[in-house]
Amino acid sequence: MEALLQYLNNIRPLSDGLKKHLMRTVGSTRIKNRAFLLKAGRVCNRIHFIEEGLLRCFHVKGESEICSWFMKEGDLAISIKSFFEQKPSYESIQALENTVLHYITYIDLQLIYQEFPEFNFIGRVLTEKYYTLSEQRLYAMRMQRAAERYSYLKETSPELIKRVPGSHIASYLGITLATLSRIKARR
Repeated sequence: MEALLQYLNNIRPLSDGLKKHLMRTVGSTRIKNRAFLLKAGRVCNRIHFIEEGLLRCFHVKGESEICSWFMKEGDLAISIKSFFEQKPSYESIQALENTVLHYITYIDLQLIYQEFPEFNFIGRVLTEKYYTLSEQRLYAMRMQRAAERYSYLKETSPELIKRVPGSHIASYLGITLATLSRIKARR
């Protein structure tokens, strides 16, 4: 929990009242490797902060799982559309390692925005951060060749190359495992 409070405080110093409220409101959980944090078809009613571990976000297309995001320590885990619209998710979130999480529910988050206007600044900064990351990924997927996408991932998130199975990396990059193997062999 201390890691989450420090993370938020680094964005904007938390008032004592907000800090106390968060300590009462934020829950904690652990999930094991391969367990699901969210399954497609369910509503994402929590936003999670990852203190320790690794998750993947994916959807199923035909018989294939398409990875869209990896979330590690210090990241937020959320099915964005499902959480903000409070509608069933088209994607699933699964642990790739044993994971420790802190969370707040959708309802509690809305109450915090109302009761502690300073938290709106934190929410805006986080929204901007994740929107920017989403745009960067979209650009890479549309404008770069497979080898360039792999190089970008290796440059920006080298720990993922070590921690995530190759099949999930290939899916995330929009390539086959064989293509990923060829790209790695050339490097």
